[in-house]
Amino acid sequence: MPLVARVAALLTGLMMATPTLAQQQPNTNDGTVRSTHGAWSIVCDTPAGAADEQCAMMQNVVADDRPEVGLSVVVLRTADNEAEILRVLAPLGVLLPNGLGLNVDGEDIGRAYFVRCFQDGCYAEVILEDELLETLGNGESATFIVFQTPEEGIGIPVDLDGFDEGFAALP
Repeated sequence: MPLVARVAALLTGLMMATPTLAQQQPNTNDGTVRSTHGAWSIVCDTPAGAADEQCAMMQNVVADDRPEVGLSVVVLRTADNEAEILRVLAPLGVLLPNGLGLNVDGEDIGRAYFVRCFQDGCYAEVILEDELLETLGNGESATFIVFQTPEEGIGIPVDLDGFDEGFAALP
């Protein structure tokens, strides 16, 4: 399993067991926290069989009114350094066809569709193009929205403090 999936799975499991851990700095055996930038941590590891270390910028969050619903938000560069990806791990049980909504500072940015589910949750991911990077970097807060029914969205706040700084520090 790739580094991001392993770290996200472990952190999501910890977060679901103890919601207050979402505000604490991650500390896992699957990766080393290299630096912290505002609300974001850079986590690095060398996966088994890989020649090079892989790093990701991460934040783990829970819904204010639903502590059992949490997300792992991960930013990483592709192995060929050609693109950056925003990957979000949502818990099992979310309604997949509605996708994952995103608002930044109250403005609707759009939806990303879930690409796959594993035993640790379901992943949505998008390429971080310049416009989205600028929006996230200039924003103060984001809200990711997961759905349990077609009508019921659960907003999960993500602090954008340190996003630009962390992104610049991402190897």
